Amino acid sequence: MTLAEDLRARADIGAALGQPGSGRLRYAAAMHFHRRGLISDEVLEVYRICSPQDWEDPAGLLAARGLALDLPPSGSPDLAIRHLVEETDRYLATLSGPGVAEVRALLSRWREGAITPFAAPNPVVDAHLGPALAALEPIHPALAAAIRAAAPHLPWVTYDAYPPEQIGESFRTGHAFASLVGEGAAIPAEEFDLGLFLVAPHVLYRDHAHPAPELYAPLTGPHGWRFGPGAPLVLKGPHEPVWNLPEAPHLTKVGPLPFLCIFGWTKDTGHPAHVVPAADWAELEAMRIEG
Repeated sequence: MTLAEDLRARADIGAALGQPGSGRLRYAAAMHFHRRGLISDEVLEVYRICSPQDWEDPAGLLAARGLALDLPPSGSPDLAIRHLVEETDRYLATLSGPGVAEVRALLSRWREGAITPFAAPNPVVDAHLGPALAALEPIHPALAAAIRAAAPHLPWVTYDAYPPEQIGESFRTGHAFASLVGEGAAIPAEEFDLGLFLVAPHVLYRDHAHPAPELYAPLTGPHGWRFGPGAPLVLKGPHEPVWNLPEAPHLTKVGPLPFLCIFGWTKDTGHPAHVVPAADWAELEAMRIEG
């Protein structure tokens, strides 16, 4: 039995409710763990009963029968990071639009590299990752669980290369990102950077641009976006990907939930971002987006 098979089964047993075939996917994963002696006959029977109905959550029937799915921890930091890579790719496969296929192709190229776990505590992560994952969990429980398990082993950074007077104090101290695959990441890669980006509620990430083409795959929402100083602010919900072309200005106004997203830079990753001046930042800082 391979590591990949075990990771796949851990992902499948938490497959999102309502997705076509997800009930049978969860049952197949339960059979995998039953064969390994990790779940009982009674728990397996619950997954069998629920398998024809993709919307039926086995957790409800497990609780009604006094049972629980009690898989052992996924284990080492290396395994947690591999699991997050697996879940990230599975999530991206559910999206459509520019940049998604390119990011997934590059992830496939680099994903099997050697892993370097990190211990990089970050106050933004401590304060805001939990609420973001709580919002994600009802729709994508496997991805939320994978992020939660891997987060303590990722290289979280609060980026400080923007001039403070240009980027603003709230963003300067209210964000963090962690590269999962890339230069200086948990898994090394060249000319590719994929990871997680977290911003505190109500923060304005001012207009900026960079040479790298960029995919944002937001996991929470709603948040406000615009694509050039003076352009209208557009509200987008979670799971609506955004593709930024090289040097295309873009801005994000975070809503009432922390902004958590998967990001991917597909080339020119060594060139930094720069602020694009705009006249209405004070107004946007003060505004609030309703949940």
